[in-house]
Amino acid sequence: MKLLHRQIFKELSTIFTLSLSGFMGLILIGRLLQFRELFMTQSLSALEMGKLFLYLCPFFLLVLTPIATMLSIFLTFLRMSSDNEITALKSGGLSLYRMIPAPLVFCLICTLADVFFSMYGLSWGTENFRKALMDIARTKSQLAIQPGVFNTDFPGLVFYAEEVDDKTSRMRSVFVRDSTRKGMTATIVAPRGEIRTDSKNGRLLIHLEDGRIYQQEKQQLGVLKFSNYDVRIPLADILKGYDVDDPRPKEMAWKKLVRISRAKDRAQGLDERFLRKVDVEIQKRLALPVACLVLGMFAMPIACIFRGLKQQYGLIISMGLFLVYYTMLSLGITFGESGTLSPVVGLWTPNIIFAAAFGFMLRLAVKEKSLRFKIRLPKLRRRSA
Repeated sequence: MKLLHRQIFKELSTIFTLSLSGFMGLILIGRLLQFRELFMTQSLSALEMGKLFLYLCPFFLLVLTPIATMLSIFLTFLRMSSDNEITALKSGGLSLYRMIPAPLVFCLICTLADVFFSMYGLSWGTENFRKALMDIARTKSQLAIQPGVFNTDFPGLVFYAEEVDDKTSRMRSVFVRDSTRKGMTATIVAPRGEIRTDSKNGRLLIHLEDGRIYQQEKQQLGVLKFSNYDVRIPLADILKGYDVDDPRPKEMAWKKLVRISRAKDRAQGLDERFLRKVDVEIQKRLALPVACLVLGMFAMPIACIFRGLKQQYGLIISMGLFLVYYTMLSLGITFGESGTLSPVVGLWTPNIIFAAAFGFMLRLAVKEKSLRFKIRLPKLRRRSA
């Protein structure tokens, strides 16, 4: 039995690795095409691009791990069934129940890995991805603001600095003309300034000290004196549409989601829809890791029932079953965010349905009942002239 479980586990691991690598490769190629304008305009190196993709991996692994788990178990037991290995094992006195430990342990390992992606990996990747984009934006801004040159690279803003230190980002004799606000133009003059990044709020700032603001609105002119003043540079313009403002619920750390959810009765200034999204995200972070266990174990009896099926057809069936699961999950997310359905009900119903289907299919597989489909084509009759 140890040898049997070891061989099954080895085959599961191999198919899982190949499946997950293939899915990740396809997604990263798609992201590369999506970010192509950003990469081309910023002249990023291969190492910097690799870091950005690495930071995005936990976000995709959270969804891809369940499907890779399901696919690996389905294809493994489908091959064993097609090669009559399961029949040979049954003739030797081993029932299907005794083959469960290997896929069960494999599913539990995948579940724990997905829990790690959900609780820690996703927030780590999102935070570092935002920081990397901030560094890119800061570098671009430092290159754009040249000493003694009026810079107009940022829509609605004109920058000028008499001196710029590339190492410390400090500037002297700074002039800024801000016309981003409708109906008002502000001219800011300061003896000192500095380029700063606020990665927490996703902002790039031009920090000015001991200067004056000349505001012109219609026919009125006002003068304000300040000690410290920040001019925000629109990151969407620098990063070609990729803004990094306040993180959305799906990008937040687990602790922050729980803190917002528990304090929602006392939360001030938070939209009700935003709070519903937080509750939905919490349930999704819990439901997807459990899906590794549910879908993986569901795939085992399904593969035995569809014995004799070719591998390519098995791949189509497993992908179709996961599509059914993901469609149900997406509907639960939509209904939960709109307030039509409780997030607990919407996000956990797919797991409950597939868990119940696993019990039913396992009984059919143990009784050696299979599902066979016949396609009948209508017969064509010749009509006599």
